[in-house]
Formats: sequence, C-alpha cells, structure tokens
Amino acid sequence: MITRRSRAREVTLQLLYQRDQNPRIERDVVERFARERLKDAAGIPFCLSIYDGVAAHAVEIDRRLGEAAENWKVQRMAAVDRNVLRLGAYELLFTPETPQNVVLDEAIELARRYGSADSPSFVNGVLDRLRQTVATA
Repeated sequence: MITRRSRAREVTLQLLYQRDQNPRIERDVVERFARERLKDAAGIPFCLSIYDGVAAHAVEIDRRLGEAAENWKVQRMAAVDRNVLRLGAYELLFTPETPQNVVLDEAIELARRYGSADSPSFVNGVLDRLRQTVATA
C-alpha cells in the first residue's frame, strides 16, 4: 500500500520531469496537475513544497549531485534518474525532519517504478554518497 507522502513524492517526480522538459511551465498548470493527481488534499502542500524546494535550490542540488555522482554530469543522466535524485537530494539537504533512510527508500522505490533496471542501484549509490556528506557537515 502506498502512503500519502509516497504518492505525493510520485506526483512531485512527475512534475519535476515535466519541468525538466519544459522549464517555463506555468504555476497554475503545476498546481492543477497536483490537484488532479492527488485526490487527498493533504498531500498537495507536501508535493508542491518539494517541487518548489527543488526549483528554488536547483543550482546547489545539481552541483551537489554532480559531486556525489562520480564520472556523471547531471545533465547526462537519464531524465527519470536525474529528477528522482533531485527530489531525494532536496529532502536530504533541506528537510532534516525526514529521516535519511526514508528519503533513500522512497527515492529507490521511485527509481524502481519509473526508471530503468539500473536506476535503483544508481540512485542508491549517488544519494548514499550525498547522505554521507550531509552527515559529516
């Protein structure tokens, strides 16, 4: 059974993917998409807060992901992987109230559901390296 927050993260991933493909997407389209996909009104603010957080911290998130992803440039990653990583990185870096193991588990599950066969291990490796830098900071 998928939890409310897991479902909100799933919709956030879809929005981030959409933003990746069309950076000039209008805010009302983003909000309407979240409302239509999340029938539970309580998940909408969580979804939009992650989406907005990734957008607001995009430069730092991509820089940190590039450092954690050995031999990979963020823009060269598969779009699904890149956006799962952005979502997970935002939560690791900017939402300390979410346990790190939950962030990794959720990101790996999204990678499993939406990415390629190699996505879960790739996402796990990059986010685990990023997690280690957060823990030592």
